[in-house]
Amino acid sequence: MDKIISDLKIAITELCDIANVEAGDIVVVGCSTSEVTGGKIGKNSNVEYGEIIFNTINEILTAKGAFLAAQCCEHLNRAIIIEKDAITTEEIVNVVPQIKAGGSFATAAYKGFKNPVAIENIKADAGLDIGLTLIGMHLKNVAVPVRLSVSKIGDAVIAAAKTRPKFIGGVRAVYDDSII
Repeated sequence: MDKIISDLKIAITELCDIANVEAGDIVVVGCSTSEVTGGKIGKNSNVEYGEIIFNTINEILTAKGAFLAAQCCEHLNRAIIIEKDAITTEEIVNVVPQIKAGGSFATAAYKGFKNPVAIENIKADAGLDIGLTLIGMHLKNVAVPVRLSVSKIGDAVIAAAKTRPKFIGGVRAVYDDSII
């Protein structure tokens, strides 16, 4: 467990640094505790791992003033659990994640947030995918893959991304390199 927590801290901290995550930003995380523990996604949810992974990530993001958007599993159509203070125009939906419908990580988020709500979609500024849970639908339109020094959390393969504004305007346009 110590190695999982250590690798998780490295991964989320590196992602925040590379993506320039700041106060008010949203980081979407999808996590298969089944994959983390060496099982097949959706087949071996682990409550303890879900809570530890949620607490570790949420602590780091909260310290930065950023928000965690916890992606549910496919049984809830990959809905998002997030603090109510983080949403702007997103419509709240009525669902409470459970171990077998939402997953251990999203269930831990729902229990761990101060004022949790469920929404169907979000456009996050960065994302961490633990166990190939397919977070891409919850990132802003232009996602850029980020290579981290850690490639796994437990037995789960991870992928990370930051986002950037679209380039528009063609050959005569001038761009702001500071937001790339």
